[in-house]
Amino acid sequence: MTNSLRTIDRVIELFDSSLRTLTGSNRKGLSAQAFPEGNKLSADEAQVSASLMRVNHTGEVCAQGLYEGQAFVARDQATRQHLRQASAEEIEHLNWCRMRLRELKTPESIFAPMFFLASVGIGALTGALGDKISLGFVEATEDEVRKHIDSHLAQLPEGDERTRAILDRIREDEIRHGEDALQSGGVEFPDSVKKFMTLMSKVMTTTTRRI
Repeated sequence: MTNSLRTIDRVIELFDSSLRTLTGSNRKGLSAQAFPEGNKLSADEAQVSASLMRVNHTGEVCAQGLYEGQAFVARDQATRQHLRQASAEEIEHLNWCRMRLRELKTPESIFAPMFFLASVGIGALTGALGDKISLGFVEATEDEVRKHIDSHLAQLPEGDERTRAILDRIREDEIRHGEDALQSGGVEFPDSVKKFMTLMSKVMTTTTRRI
């Protein structure tokens, strides 16, 4: 296959994945029954859980964008396959967050599409720096997600066992994805870079918590 055909295939794949992420049409394998129903929440408790899950949903939308951008420019086939596999597993996280938002009767953030497009660009830019940097960025990003989840678990209403179970499962997967990225050749980012990423991520979390 010529390079031009490979590029066209990647563009089509990126466009298709983007549509699926933003429209919620990638729902196969949704395993809602894996999580407990939990207690009935008061209006105030439901509002707290909904605002936290809106942030987590947007974070998962961003994760898809990052993976898509990184996979698009990945130089090595093994790296691209690694990113695609992690992205496929992350789709379940996105599905669970969407499901919980519907159950809590709250909309997704109106800013999610904007953050998705920005994440594709950031992913492509990071991937262009080389596969080792790209995989290191995966680990740094997953570590950032883990910190957010830890914070959200501490803020959740005590009776919201369903949201807690979803976030616990996502947290497990994020830690594993980060470890896998380093084992696949990623370079671990210094703390200074991770602190900068934490600062930048606050833009997303602050913006999407209510809107």
